[in-house]
Amino acid sequence: MSLLKLLTLAFALLGTPLYLVIGALALLAFASADIDVAVVVIEMSRLADTPMLVSLPLFIFAGVLLSEGRAAERMLRFSRLFLGWLPGGLAVVTLLVCAVFTAFTGASGVTIFALGGLLLPALRSDGYGEKFSMGLITSSGSLGLLFPPSLPLLLYGVIAGARIDQLFIAGILPGLLMLTLLAVYAWMKSPPRPPVSRTRRELLDGLRQIAWELPLPVILLGGIYGGIFIPAEAAAVTAAYVLLVEMFIHRDIAWARLPGIMANSMVLFGGILVILAASMASTNYLIDQEVPNRLFALLSGAIDNRFTFLLLLNLFLLLVGAMLDIFSALVLIVPLILPVALAYGIDPIHLGIIFLTNLQIGYCTPPVGLNLFLASYRFERPVTELYRATLPFLGLLLLTLALITFFPWLCTALLPAAD
Repeated sequence: MSLLKLLTLAFALLGTPLYLVIGALALLAFASADIDVAVVVIEMSRLADTPMLVSLPLFIFAGVLLSEGRAAERMLRFSRLFLGWLPGGLAVVTLLVCAVFTAFTGASGVTIFALGGLLLPALRSDGYGEKFSMGLITSSGSLGLLFPPSLPLLLYGVIAGARIDQLFIAGILPGLLMLTLLAVYAWMKSPPRPPVSRTRRELLDGLRQIAWELPLPVILLGGIYGGIFIPAEAAAVTAAYVLLVEMFIHRDIAWARLPGIMANSMVLFGGILVILAASMASTNYLIDQEVPNRLFALLSGAIDNRFTFLLLLNLFLLLVGAMLDIFSALVLIVPLILPVALAYGIDPIHLGIIFLTNLQIGYCTPPVGLNLFLASYRFERPVTELYRATLPFLGLLLLTLALITFFPWLCTALLPAAD
C-alpha cells in the first residue's frame, strides 16, 4: 500500500490530472481502512443531488461566450468614454473592466490574455510607465473573483454547503475595498495629462454598443435578491441572455463556432465536476477518520484564539494560492479547514471570502504565482520584471486581506438579518 501511495505521489509530480490523483488517494485511503471501495462511487453519485451544481456549467458557458466575443473591447471603450476624464482614468478603467470580465469568465488568465493586448498599449500611450502598466494588469487579472457570478464563489458554496446568495453579497464590500485602494494608488501614480473631451455623439455611440451587456449585473443580482430567481435559475437566464446578445444582436459568434464553444465550456466544467466528485470521497474519508477533529485538537494546544489562527491560516493560504490553481485549492483545502475554522467560531461565509481573497492574491505572489507567468508570456517580458512590477499592488492587496480578516463585518454587513 505504501508503494502505491508513493507511485500516486510520483504521478502527481509528473503532471497527472488532479482528478485522477485525488480519486486514487480516495481509493487507497478507503482500502487501507478496510472499507469497500464502492463507497467512493456512492460518494461521487451524491454530487448529482447538489441543487447548486446546475449553476456551474451555465455560468461557465456564459463566461466563455463573453470571452470568445468582443464584449471586452466594448466594455473597454465604454469605460474609457465615461470614466476617462477622471484623474488616473484609464488605470481605474483597467481595474473595473478586469474585475467585471473576471467575475463573468471566472478565470484571471483569460482576462490577462483577452485584455492585456488592448490595455497595455493604451496605458503606455496615456503616459503610464511600462512597469506600472504591467503590474496593474497582472494584479487586476483576478480582482473579480469576489464578485458574482464568480465560479470560485459558487464552487466554495457547493463544497462548504454555504448559501450562494449570501456569498455573492458577502464579496461585494471586500471587492469594492480592493478596487478603491488600487484606484487611489493608480490616481497617485497617474501622469499629468490635459482633459480629454468627448462629443455627445461618441458618448451615445459607446452607450449604444454596450447597451445590451450593461443589464447583465442587474438581471443577475436583481433577479436573485429581488426574489425572482434562485441562483440556478439566474444562471440559466444569464446564459440564455448572453447567448442571445452575442449571437443574434452583436453577431460576434458565428453558428459554426457555437458547437466548439459549447464543447470547450463543458470540458472546463467536466474537469471541475470530476475533481469535485473525487474530492467528496476523500473528504468523507477524512471526516470518518476524524482528521479535522484531530487537527483542531493539535492546533488548539498551540493556538488559543481565533485571531492567531486566522493569521496562520492566511500565511498558509497565500502559499497554497501561489502553488495551486484556485479550483484545486478549493476542493483540496476547504473540506480540511472548514471544520477547524468552525471550531474556532469563524463564520463559514466570512471564511469563504478570506479563502478566496488569499487565493486571488496568491495568483500574483512571487515566486510562483500563476498570473506572473501568464503575464510574462503575454507581454514577452522576463518574469522577474513582473515580480518587481506587482509588488506595490501586492502590498495593497495584502492590506485589504488584513482588513477583511480582522473586521468580519466587511463581509457580513450587507447580509440580511437572520429571521
